[in-house]
Amino acid sequence: MAEAAKTETKTLRFTVRAPEARLDRYVAETVPQFSRSRVQKLIEQSHVLVNGQKVKASQKLDENDEVTIKIIPPAYPVVEPDSLAVIYEDKDVVVVDKPAGLVVHPAPGHPDHTLVNAILAHCPSLAEGNDLIRPGIVHRLDKDTSGLVVIAKNEHARQCLIEQFKNHTVSKGYLVLVKGRLSPEQGIIEAPIGRDPHNRKRMAIVESGKEASTQYKVRKYLGDYTFLEVAPRTGRTHQIRVHLSAINYPVLGDLVYGVKSPYVKRQFIHAYRLGFRLPSSGEYQEFTSPLPPDLEQALEFLPVTH
Repeated sequence: MAEAAKTETKTLRFTVRAPEARLDRYVAETVPQFSRSRVQKLIEQSHVLVNGQKVKASQKLDENDEVTIKIIPPAYPVVEPDSLAVIYEDKDVVVVDKPAGLVVHPAPGHPDHTLVNAILAHCPSLAEGNDLIRPGIVHRLDKDTSGLVVIAKNEHARQCLIEQFKNHTVSKGYLVLVKGRLSPEQGIIEAPIGRDPHNRKRMAIVESGKEASTQYKVRKYLGDYTFLEVAPRTGRTHQIRVHLSAINYPVLGDLVYGVKSPYVKRQFIHAYRLGFRLPSSGEYQEFTSPLPPDLEQALEFLPVTH
C-alpha cells in the first residue's frame, strides 16, 4: 500500500504595497501557482484573511493591509519510483517519459496514481517546496498523450523553466497521426484558442481566445492518413488537437476533437522531443523519446503512399 507524502500546512504572509481593487486578483497575481478560481475557493473557506479578518473575494485592499494565506496541501499518496521512466536528471531537473493514461497532477477524479505521485516518491524534497499543489510541474501533457515532461527540483529551476516557457524558447516536437492527406506538406496554423462557449469542457477557435500558433511538417502519407511532426509555438490547452481539427485534419483516436480509429485506442499524439536550457549551466539540451509500441503498431497497419 502506498504511503502519503509528508506535507505540512503552510501560512504565507504578504503586505500590500499599493491599493488593490480585488483581493482574489491580488492573491492570484502574488501566488501565480494558484488559479483565480482556486483563490476564490480558499477565500470562501476562510483560508485567506485580511488583517486577520474573513472577507469576500471582492474585498478592496489598502496599502499596508496584511494578507495571510493558509495552505493545507493534499496528502498525495506516492507510487513506486521505479514506475518513472527517467530520461535525464541533475540537481535541478528531471526529464521523464510519461506513458499514455497517466495524469500529470492530482485533480478531482484522479487523487493518486499521477505523475506528481511518482515524482514525490522519486524526489521527496519536492513536497517541501512553495508549490504544494503541483510540486515541480512547469508544463503538462494531456492524460492520453505520451512523451517527455521536465520537472523542476527546486525553486531556482522552476523559475528558470517558467521563464523559458513564457518566452517560447523551449523546443517541443510531437508526432501526430491525422485523418486525411494534409496539404501543403508544411505550414503554420494560427488561430486564437479559448473555452468553447457551448461546452466549457472543450476548447475551440474563438475570436476572444488567446493567440495560438502551431507549425507542422508532413513526415509521410499512409493511405488516407498523414503522419506529422508538429511544433507548437504556444502552449494553449489542447492546442494541437483543436488546431488540426479546425483545418479538417482531426487527430486519430481523439474522442473529443478527432475521430475514432480501429488502429489506436487513444489519441495519436506523442511528445517525442523537448529542448531547453539547463538551469544549472544555461547549456541547451535536447531530449528525444521513441514512438511507444501502441502508436508504432498503429502505423504498421497503414500503407505508405506518396
